[in-house]
Amino acid sequence: MNSLLVELHTEELPPRALDKLARAFANGIESGLRERHFLAPDSTAEVFGAPRRMGVRISNVAERSNDQPFRQRLLPAAIGLDALGNATAALLKKLATIGGSIDPKVLKRESDGKQEVLVYEGVKAGETLVTGLQAALDAALARLPIPKMMNYQLADGVTTVQFVRPAHRLVALHGHAVVPVRALGLLAGTKTFGHRFHSQGEIAVHSAATYEDQLRREGKVIVLFERRRTRVVELLTAAATGLKATPLMPNELIDEVTALVEWPVVYESGFEAEFLDVPPECLILTMQQHQRYFPLQDAGGKLMSRFLLVSHLEANDGGEAIRSGNARVVRARLADAKFFYDQDRKRTLESRVPLLASVVYHNKLGSLLERVERVVGIAVEIARAVGADVTHVERAARLAKADLRTDMVGEFPELQGTMGRYYALHDGETVDVADAIAEHYRPRFADDDLPASKVGMCVALADKLEALVGMFGIGERPTGDKDPYGLRRHAIGILRILTDRRVALDLTRLVEIARQELGAKVTADSIGLNNEIREFFFDRLSGLLREHGYTVNEVEAVISQGPNRIDLVPAQLAAVRAFMQLPEAESLVAANKRIGNILKKADAVQADFDPARLFEPAEKELSSAYAKVRPVADALFVKGDYTGMLKSLAPLKLPVDRFFDDVMVNVEDATLRNNRLALLASLRATMNRVADLSRLSAL
Repeated sequence: MNSLLVELHTEELPPRALDKLARAFANGIESGLRERHFLAPDSTAEVFGAPRRMGVRISNVAERSNDQPFRQRLLPAAIGLDALGNATAALLKKLATIGGSIDPKVLKRESDGKQEVLVYEGVKAGETLVTGLQAALDAALARLPIPKMMNYQLADGVTTVQFVRPAHRLVALHGHAVVPVRALGLLAGTKTFGHRFHSQGEIAVHSAATYEDQLRREGKVIVLFERRRTRVVELLTAAATGLKATPLMPNELIDEVTALVEWPVVYESGFEAEFLDVPPECLILTMQQHQRYFPLQDAGGKLMSRFLLVSHLEANDGGEAIRSGNARVVRARLADAKFFYDQDRKRTLESRVPLLASVVYHNKLGSLLERVERVVGIAVEIARAVGADVTHVERAARLAKADLRTDMVGEFPELQGTMGRYYALHDGETVDVADAIAEHYRPRFADDDLPASKVGMCVALADKLEALVGMFGIGERPTGDKDPYGLRRHAIGILRILTDRRVALDLTRLVEIARQELGAKVTADSIGLNNEIREFFFDRLSGLLREHGYTVNEVEAVISQGPNRIDLVPAQLAAVRAFMQLPEAESLVAANKRIGNILKKADAVQADFDPARLFEPAEKELSSAYAKVRPVADALFVKGDYTGMLKSLAPLKLPVDRFFDDVMVNVEDATLRNNRLALLASLRATMNRVADLSRLSAL
């Protein structure tokens, strides 16, 4: 069996979608051929993705698929056959859809439990590769995750085609032979194009096996995305090493540049040192996001006035024109940034706060200034609870959004908070206030840093709580995958701060503080709103904890208790995990679950049990053991030693087991029954102070 190559040559594909499109194209063709039995068990697929092409090469592809036995249920016998046993028109029509002339007498009958059904067992003839590939190619193209379609006309000037970008060539080779499939108005052949500037016209691909090498040698194209990406990183690293510098190479920028060039070449350029007076974040953002350059840092981590750029041209003049041209472009961008920075510092942040009144936050929640006032109130309450400097927290919360009315943030929204810190320091604000202005947006994404200061933490919690409670309070909840206000991100940020920073704050109290600050703006019922938000938090917390390696049962055991002190949850989970290592754990968990089931069926359970009313030896033994364990367990729980508390339950195993072996709980005597139920309820309450142990059951 030969390898199969399929390549679609197009105009430049969207760089941020290229890798995803190429993988979807390749996977669609591979899965389509595998479903149609053209591939061997060890067949593998190579994904090709470059700015002007996407394709796939699959090993061990058959020229024709094997015949496949199949079995198809048709119609109930009562519908498919008449009284004489002859085929009805309905059955003949059904048989025609299978293909060929099928004698109804070869059909089998089988019962589905209700009626007899006619079944046909036959062999489906294999199909040629051209037929199978055509179907797989059509399906792959139809399912591509295209961000935005383009309409364009074919060479005939009449036919209009829709695709992500105009397609010019289709190559389909099985070994050396062309597979004459069609797509997007193109008939497959052997011809493709190489690099737009460094190749000489069409390239005739000799075979599927030679494709990649031919494109590299004749076309100056590295068709494998990962190989091209590796080359980009190698070139950047080598160039930076020569300059005794470190390149700033975020993965997103590497991926985007890889999707823009077919034959990467790296050049060095620079800008005037005077621009280094502008905050480095502004310069880095300008170079990376707006120009796709790679800034350089010196050995001390300081930004240099040099940068690297990735081009798709090998210039004859050593790249001098490319260097100077890019220097001119970045100079203009940096000049704008410097102008904004200089102009912004002519006014204080405090003077910009009133300007927030003209910015609508939400038509039901008022202006951005109103939101700031609410955030201030929430932050101050949190500061009092955690012992932070209330004056500094109030000041940071009031100034936190002021940089939104600066020219720099207006031009570069990504710098909100960052520029506020610089401007606050320029205005003479204290360092912790300035730092809090930058930190209050954190964490902005998964794995982002948390606020480092206590002042920043208070403002960050307040900002996120106001947004979450406010939006829930007016009915703006996330639905499905839509979350326009980032409420899931806000909730996760709050949870991360509470758990990672071990903030001893009550979750219900936090929500209530925010709700009171929002006042009449929130129209939802307060109890219902609080419960809904708590459930939203616990859903996010469950996901976070599972990402940290805890099992579903471990997480549910703790979260099902509705913990208010989120900061204690990690210790509770650690205790649950340690408890489950005990030899007594499995038996105690099973007993806990059994107790829970018994109590669920009880009409009502009295508050306390009377040891004097117990007379069976096994229940007296359990009561005695519980009397010894309970004060120890309670003391350890109050102390916060959750692991020790759960381990202290181990002596209960034998008396609990003996109780269930020897004692019947639901006896006819109501007094005796209620006393035993009260004993079990008290026992279960103690066992479940850290977590609902019944949730740890494997059954």
